[in-house]
Amino acid sequence: MTTARIDEHAETLIIAGTGERPASAVLEGPRARVVAKLTGGGKTWKATFVLRASRWGGADLPLPSGAYELTVAGIDLSGIEIAPTLLPILRIEVQGSSVEIAPPLAPVYETPEGQRTLEQRYASQIGAGENAVFFESFYGQTAGCNPRAIDRVIAERAPAVTRYWSVTDLSVEIPEGAVAVVEGGPEWWRARAESRMLIVNDWLRRRFVRKPGQRVLQTWHGTPLKRLALHRPGFDPRRMAAVVKESRRWDVLLAQNGYAANILKKAYAFFGKPIWTEGYPRNDLFTTGDPAPIREALGIGEQERVLLYAPTWRDDRSEMVDFIDPQELAAQTDSVVLVRGHSRTIKPGRDHTGARVIDVTGFPETARLLLIADALITDYSSVMFDFSVTGRPMYFLVPDLEHYRGELRGFYFDLSERAPGPLVHTQEELVRALEEPEVAVAYRERYAAWVSQFNKLDDGDAAERVVCRILDQGWLTP
Repeated sequence: MTTARIDEHAETLIIAGTGERPASAVLEGPRARVVAKLTGGGKTWKATFVLRASRWGGADLPLPSGAYELTVAGIDLSGIEIAPTLLPILRIEVQGSSVEIAPPLAPVYETPEGQRTLEQRYASQIGAGENAVFFESFYGQTAGCNPRAIDRVIAERAPAVTRYWSVTDLSVEIPEGAVAVVEGGPEWWRARAESRMLIVNDWLRRRFVRKPGQRVLQTWHGTPLKRLALHRPGFDPRRMAAVVKESRRWDVLLAQNGYAANILKKAYAFFGKPIWTEGYPRNDLFTTGDPAPIREALGIGEQERVLLYAPTWRDDRSEMVDFIDPQELAAQTDSVVLVRGHSRTIKPGRDHTGARVIDVTGFPETARLLLIADALITDYSSVMFDFSVTGRPMYFLVPDLEHYRGELRGFYFDLSERAPGPLVHTQEELVRALEEPEVAVAYRERYAAWVSQFNKLDDGDAAERVVCRILDQGWLTP
């Protein structure tokens, strides 16, 4: 007989049975894997799964939400069942070998009636009464990008400010000293209403009601190559209305450079309000950061070559593109290959695995990965405008160039004419380009022109300048 139970105090899932102890027991999801501790044997045995995991050498955090597969070698699990159980760190349900992990929200808050009640309470609050910032990065799926870099400086310059971070679940690593608020829960709605500032890098979703005196800083998340918002192909009145409604919620828009400021202003109809062109706070790390601890956390040797593959997402597919075989690329180039999917592919995708392949799609900060990369492989992602701060080589794997340019999005300029690195269309071409010693020389002039246009303000002090402006405005109290 096999049974299952949750130890709420120890935050564990326990599978127990009679007879010989199984050889292995694993709980595996798309972005995390837990191996059970096996004890007993002979008459009875027990497999204990800790419902936390340490990823990339970081702290033990609750497992990411999603569907998991429970496997106990040689054991039929079809009869076991645990009704949805709410723990402080997550909610778990077990049906045979299928395990569903969800954010730690009481089910009542996930019903339409429950959310409507919280939204109505939020809308009626006077708000903006707390000396606090509500941060959100990529819809709460990570706690990184420009908001995280700004968080660092606020923590130093204004320690009296409470820093709330909106997260989809508690598996998201937040900065030290900050407070995680799970999206859709009562505390999330309260913090969103009471914070004097919201600092976000994407659209404000759900119902948003500006409170008197509340300010919104939209940092955005990249200098654009691909067309955005009102500039996207095709006429869509609903999209146009949504874009204008969204941009009117922002008080200030942050741009990496003058080129981006001009495009973002027009693409989002952001007229009559200030654009702070200060460089990107997330890129300060290239000046101040130490790559050694990051390499160590990821298990990468000091002398190992690191290739970072970071493609953007596609409007016509939910998962990350599969234009390379990461394990084969690692073998072909004698490198460690880091795979970084776009934030929009975190939930629908699953981690790549293989020898000398590390999937870092859910890693908190892209900048930390760029800091340790010896070369970047991308396509149309704005990461190209960040990595150029390092001066290291870039390669553009673009097998769908014509489709993306002509049908999906379109570009603001011709990448083939200005890219600071070679455009390749297959993995074979990519490998040849990576092994070509004259690439840096061949693209030296293009690279210099690129940095001159896009990276003049990425000097290591962008976050400091942004926070100084916030404090000078009196939006927060140090």
